[in-house]
Amino acid sequence: SPDAAEAAGFRPCLRCKPRSAETPRRLEAVEAARRWIDEHPEDRVRLDTLARVAGLSSWHLQRTFKKVVGLSPREYAAARRRDRFREELRGNAAVSRASFEAGFGSSSRVYEQANRMLGMTPGAYRRGGQGMEIRYSIVSSPYGRLLVAATERGVCAVALGDQGVRLEQELRAEFPEASITRVREGDDWLRDLVARVAREVQHPGSETAIPLDVKGTAFQWRVWEALTRIPAGETVSYSELARTLGTPRAVRAVAGACAANRLAVLVPCHRVIRADGSLGGYRWGLPRKTALLDREAAARA
Repeated sequence: SPDAAEAAGFRPCLRCKPRSAETPRRLEAVEAARRWIDEHPEDRVRLDTLARVAGLSSWHLQRTFKKVVGLSPREYAAARRRDRFREELRGNAAVSRASFEAGFGSSSRVYEQANRMLGMTPGAYRRGGQGMEIRYSIVSSPYGRLLVAATERGVCAVALGDQGVRLEQELRAEFPEASITRVREGDDWLRDLVARVAREVQHPGSETAIPLDVKGTAFQWRVWEALTRIPAGETVSYSELARTLGTPRAVRAVAGACAANRLAVLVPCHRVIRADGSLGGYRWGLPRKTALLDREAAARA
């Protein structure tokens, strides 16, 4: 709400004027729809039902809900279902019970979506990541040391840095409960995967269908998928990316999703810059962001 936003130190938007007379009604309508979704986790989200609850037309509710929340009603319902599932698992509920309480029709649907929801199996998530095995290797790249880490499902982290020791420390901090092993030889699958990632880092677009094993919110996934559609050698601003997603006011959220990306280059958040043309931030350092963009622009020329 505007009150909560201002209490957190944010200033009212000069474009949408959240204190205007029209906006409270719009926010109330969206809040009513959001509350209905939260209170009916087992029900399928029907736009006509939400429209009656909110007192808006279906078209207006869909458009307004996405502007205010950053997700469509269906995407919001799916995100809340995943959140409830995680909460149940953290409370040590059995997978079947957690599935039921979260509103999934069956445990089989949970296992089908586990990779995207959790980045691991439901059982491993329930144990705080214990039992999750991560193997990693560190090789050289044009941008310094390159760490590639993977589970049995696919790549879970790609990081760039100056020192391998620091990259290893950051990986262990990211997955504190997992079993993490550095592999130097004798692991053909990981060696091949590292080679593919290294080729993609050096020559963007050269590798396709690299298996990934990452977790994120519904909105983060939308941002990350949009990032992969930005051609090498091109850049977009955070505001342009937000508009592409249909959420023009979610610039801060888009920037946050870029910052949360753990897959350097594979999810090319380095191709997003500020509206004024300045680079903005980059998890692995602005000099690397500059080098990546320069190299891609030169290859495209």
